[in-house]
Amino acid sequence: MYEIINKRQLNPTVMLFDIDAPLIAKKAEPGQFVILRADKDGERIPLTISGYDREKGTVRVICQIVGATTKRLSMLDVGDCLCDFVGPLGQPTKVDGMKKVCVVGGGVGCAIALPVAQKLKAMGCEVHSIIGFRNKDLVILEDEFKACSDKFFLMTDDGSAGDKGVVTLPLEQLISGGEAYDMVFAIGPLIMMKFVVKTTKPHEVPTTVSMNPIMIDGTGMCGCCRLTVGGETKFACVDGPDFDGFRVDFDEAMKRGAMYREFERHAYEEACNLFQKEVE
Repeated sequence: MYEIINKRQLNPTVMLFDIDAPLIAKKAEPGQFVILRADKDGERIPLTISGYDREKGTVRVICQIVGATTKRLSMLDVGDCLCDFVGPLGQPTKVDGMKKVCVVGGGVGCAIALPVAQKLKAMGCEVHSIIGFRNKDLVILEDEFKACSDKFFLMTDDGSAGDKGVVTLPLEQLISGGEAYDMVFAIGPLIMMKFVVKTTKPHEVPTTVSMNPIMIDGTGMCGCCRLTVGGETKFACVDGPDFDGFRVDFDEAMKRGAMYREFERHAYEEACNLFQKEVE
């Protein structure tokens, strides 16, 4: 059993958990993920590792409450145990040889982008970070990004925190202003990553994107995370989650990713109703 050591609510729909999992913490790297079950009757879901402490033996995951399982997970408290917590899985983010990078995170994707920025900074790399949210109430991990960034930009759609606009605005300004990046790492909603690539490609700045948003099963068995990369079929969970952004067919991935929205909404509502009955 995997005990919850720490739990924190980052915004109204995003929760942080530190899990006691020393064997996973020993080997975890940025970009990898775990598969967990909240309880014995729960479904398996993949969550990307948001941090780890090798000395304490803990692994951090951050999840957005969007479906039945994440709702169930959000109901657990410190001292409770997860039924299953398996990993690390997936390919680690490639960071060797980087001297200057820009890490771009959107929404809850910032939870995945942060350990990448932290690892690069620890390696002596110059790190510029851009994070974006719809409004100030949804901002997460701002202080953590500031701590590992040589340049930091916070963007919100409505200007209620940081600067008003989308993440590609400062990215374009930085590149056009002469910043020579070895790599841009983009992690967030598919539409955001698509437009980050549209920004970097004309300047020929290599761009890595994380396709974890389309993962369902996490083992390659369900086929739901199929995507086309450079004309070839790949699986986000087995071959990734990181891919060359210039080669990803984002339109196809977004179409497939929207297939399960209605199912997730119904499952979430059923979980809420069940929880309410248990409370009563």
